[in-house]
This record gives sequence, C-alpha cells and structure tokens, in this order.
Amino acid sequence: MAKKINTEDLVKKIEKITRDRIVKENVVDLGQYRDLKHTKNPKTILVIEDDETMRRALSRIFEADGHTVRAAADGTQLSTVLDDQPIDLIILDIGLPWINGFELAKLLKEHNDLKEIPLVFVSAKTSELDVKRGFEVGADDYIKKPFNIDQMKKSIDTLLKINHS
Repeated sequence: MAKKINTEDLVKKIEKITRDRIVKENVVDLGQYRDLKHTKNPKTILVIEDDETMRRALSRIFEADGHTVRAAADGTQLSTVLDDQPIDLIILDIGLPWINGFELAKLLKEHNDLKEIPLVFVSAKTSELDVKRGFEVGADDYIKKPFNIDQMKKSIDTLLKINHS
C-alpha cells in the first residue's frame, strides 16, 4: 500500500514565500492578488476519470490554482480517495469502466453526504441526449472534451463560489 504524501506544509511554505515577495513589490498586479487570494481558500476537487493522462492533466490544472485534488480512475477507487475531509466539487467522466458516469452520478446524488456537492461532467460524449441525461442525473454543468481550459476553470470557480456563499 502506497503511503499518502502530505504536501500541506510544502504548500504553506510556498504560499508564504509568494506572499512575502508580492508584498515587497511596489505595485501588486491584480492577477497576482487574485491568485494569492484564491490559494488562501483552497477547495478540494474530486476528479473521477479513467484516462490517466486526462486525470493527471485535470489534477495539474486545479492544483496550479491552489486547490487540493483527489483523483480516482473509476467508481471502485472512490473508497481510496474519500476520507473525512470534505469534497467541494466533483468532476466526472462518463465513459468509466464497470459503472458509467451517469450511474455513478446518480449514486453520488443519492448519498446523504455527497448529494449537495456540485458535480460537473467532463466528457467526449457530446450528443444532445448525453448532455440532457447528464443534467437529469444531477450534473451542475457539462463540459465537452476537448475543452477550453480557461472556460472550464471559470465554470468550476463559479460553482465553487455558489456552493460556498
């Protein structure tokens, strides 16, 4: 069993160095301020994606914004990534092995502890029927692959803000 790596102290040290350097600048860039503010209130995002390359890419995208990412390749791996720490948003692929994303979303939305968590499908299944079914099983958004990273981040940020306001 692989030991889970705790990077919390490393992240805090990096944030402190970044804050200290930004404070020393005469003029603070608005983008830097937003980035700093965002990392002060990181959210935990659960990514359920069977394609390892896509799973890692999604993880890097949100970790770069200061979020904590937990990742699973399919529904059977959920027990290894879910613990007592709250999940703030779920990103889910549809084409998963064994139990597809629609079925898994339905189960997540029926679970007392998970049903209120925003859920976003990120999928290559782009038919109108697939999108409709995604919203029927409880999705808050449906992002089609290939996706625009900035648009996806904006959608995720909006859902995180709505859920925590």
